[in-house]
Amino acid sequence: MKYLFAITCLLFTLSTYAQENDVYQKPPQEILELVDVPRAPSVLMDDDKENMVLLYRNAYKSIAELSEEELRLGGLRIDPKTNIGSRVTYFNNIKLKKLNQKEAEIVQVKGLPANPKLTNFNWSPDQSKIALTHTTTEGVELWVLDINTSSVSRITEANLNANVGDVINWFEDGKSLLVKMISNSRMPLIDTKTAVPTGPTISVNDGKKAQNRTYQDLLQNQNDEHNFEQLALSEVYKVDLDGAKQQWLSADLYTSITFSPDGNYVMVETIEKPFSYLVPYSRFPSKTTIYTKEGREVETVLEVPLIEDLPQGFMAVRTGKRNFRWRNDLPASLTYTIALDGGDPENEVDYRDEVFQVEAPFNGDGKSLIKTINRASYVSWGNEEVAIAYDYWWNTRNTKSYLFNPSDASQAPVVIEDRNYQDRYSDPGNFVTERNELGSSVLSIEDGQLFLIGDGYTEDGQFPFLDQMDLQTQEKTRIYHSEYTDKVEDIRNFDPEKKELLVRVESPTEYPNYFFRDIKKEKLTQITDFENPFKSLQNVHKEVIHYKREDGLELSGTLYLPVGYDTVSKEKMPMIMWAYPTEFKDKSSAGQNTNNPNEFTYPYYGSMIYWVTRGYVVLDDASFPIVGEGDEEPNDSFREQLVANAKAAIDAVDALGYIDRERVAVGGHSYGAFMVANLLSHSDLFAAGIARSGAYNRTLTPFGFQSEERNYWEAPDIYNTMSPFMHAEKMNQPLLLIHGEADNNSGTYPMQSERYFNALKGLGATVRLVMLPKESHGYSAIESILHVLYEQDQWLETYVKNRERS
Repeated sequence: MKYLFAITCLLFTLSTYAQENDVYQKPPQEILELVDVPRAPSVLMDDDKENMVLLYRNAYKSIAELSEEELRLGGLRIDPKTNIGSRVTYFNNIKLKKLNQKEAEIVQVKGLPANPKLTNFNWSPDQSKIALTHTTTEGVELWVLDINTSSVSRITEANLNANVGDVINWFEDGKSLLVKMISNSRMPLIDTKTAVPTGPTISVNDGKKAQNRTYQDLLQNQNDEHNFEQLALSEVYKVDLDGAKQQWLSADLYTSITFSPDGNYVMVETIEKPFSYLVPYSRFPSKTTIYTKEGREVETVLEVPLIEDLPQGFMAVRTGKRNFRWRNDLPASLTYTIALDGGDPENEVDYRDEVFQVEAPFNGDGKSLIKTINRASYVSWGNEEVAIAYDYWWNTRNTKSYLFNPSDASQAPVVIEDRNYQDRYSDPGNFVTERNELGSSVLSIEDGQLFLIGDGYTEDGQFPFLDQMDLQTQEKTRIYHSEYTDKVEDIRNFDPEKKELLVRVESPTEYPNYFFRDIKKEKLTQITDFENPFKSLQNVHKEVIHYKREDGLELSGTLYLPVGYDTVSKEKMPMIMWAYPTEFKDKSSAGQNTNNPNEFTYPYYGSMIYWVTRGYVVLDDASFPIVGEGDEEPNDSFREQLVANAKAAIDAVDALGYIDRERVAVGGHSYGAFMVANLLSHSDLFAAGIARSGAYNRTLTPFGFQSEERNYWEAPDIYNTMSPFMHAEKMNQPLLLIHGEADNNSGTYPMQSERYFNALKGLGATVRLVMLPKESHGYSAIESILHVLYEQDQWLETYVKNRERS
């Protein structure tokens, strides 16, 4: 009996040690009061900047919302009852403000439904209205906001199908919309949990190489195929603003629907069969067909087979026509791209891609517009004689932009930019666009000049700018650059006719607000007045520190000191460092600083800034470049560079006299979590670590991960060396693992944390695994957010601030 009692006690002890069935906890009050604060609204403006729409929402969802039924099919997450994405972020209030009236008040929109769940906002062609959807407990309704009357009205019942692609599109007259609705021929869904199988699931390959990433939420069997097809099945209706409707297209698996700029034609894409168990629905077979605005079929311009077997490499594309788009500056012209290298990055050719244009009735081959040296990205259209084409090549980080005349193939394109896209100091900015007479976005051209808005990162700080470029000479002239040294001025848009900038200005203590800047009169007019909801952080010391890695590479990070810290006495405090590794192909770009100490201090859910209220120094966004120049790939020396980055950061803050270097923690999310596990396994720099939603065994992502193109069988040493799971025996510091049970990110499926925890536990490491029910790669329920903050605080207090000295 004595032995039975002892065994029973031992089993109970092991059971309680193995797992804790905890309830949701909350962090200390200092952190709690910074979390669930009122969120400033999102802002929409019409192109004339006469009306501002303010969209309000809750900061977080609830765990009850995340617990509603969800089907994960073909890369989608769907609420099968309401027929919309189950992870959609909704707005719950709308207000308006007239920007062309002095002292105009913010007006509450009238007629909103009870418990609003609003999304899919879509301006009408004349921008006098906005179409939107409201999700009820039974489904999705179409509503329309009238800007002039500041009111909304319901147009349809809860019968829209918002499961795949866009759901509402305006006709050019602004009196009707094309709407995807649930098909009357939809069959009942199969309950996959209780359905009795009729046979095995069999996958085959005919000898082709099909090297795909480890996608999540894929179809797994015939029942999934059935459910995906039913949920994607829609009928397209023309719906008038008074609610009258008529069927425009019969039932099919519609994804995107886009009108030509003049509104006379409609490009419709549908999903075809066979479906795949290896790739998401975006790589299923598809068909693209052009219709008239009356719904009469004109031409099928593209039929794409199942895409499972692309060549290896990030720059691989399929053969044949791709990327059909309307040309924004013309009434109804289509453009498309064809790969000249067979879609295979290994094939050496002078030009990788060629862009073509085809006119109505859209049959046959189009005329060539331009060839690009790298993989074509997109074209910004100006008018019949002016366009800018962009390309890029990931392996070299090169991007080029071409000024060309789309009406005259005999004129050779002019390469106006040829640069490393990771080189932020040389970034010329983005060309300003405007809304043309067709209601489409085109290049803003005035007196033979184009305009560019740039972020303005330099060695001396960030100074956003506005340039103009002469179309004949391509010479640039700076019209404006921000001179703030204590604030950040983010340039959002420019009106060449009014000589007016739309800017957003912020500082560490001033919440970002919008202004009009008249650059001719040098006048700044404020148009929003959002208050700082984080007053307890407004006096926190914040600075960007610069330091060097042992090989001379320039690094930086944003340093926060604890609330009330005395910079004179300099008590040595614990520190938490948060970072995310980034791969580069040159040291020059890797050493550039894009941290700005004048940005508003915003403690979002994943931030470590909360801990300045708990007596911690925080080094946020510390530089962690992984560089591979020439033939060397960044990951060839991943571990060595990782440790060198960490040591340089700790040395820099320690040299300032702020920290006790024996009480430093490191944390990261996703690839940052992967970084944390490697640092704790291969260095003695840290007292503890926090790793959220990471992947730790790279052999489980054998066909590439992050920026690694090589597969496992080409570079087994790289995969094994970089995998913390393979070095679990080296873990000698406490590690907190946190993961969402419903992680949908490629490669970071929950099993990664579960298996890593089991390995660490089996080898005697100090480790805690927290699995968050219903949460995805990022966390969204307030209960989960508060519990994560609680777990992190407990871990830091136990193993960092109050760690036992050896």
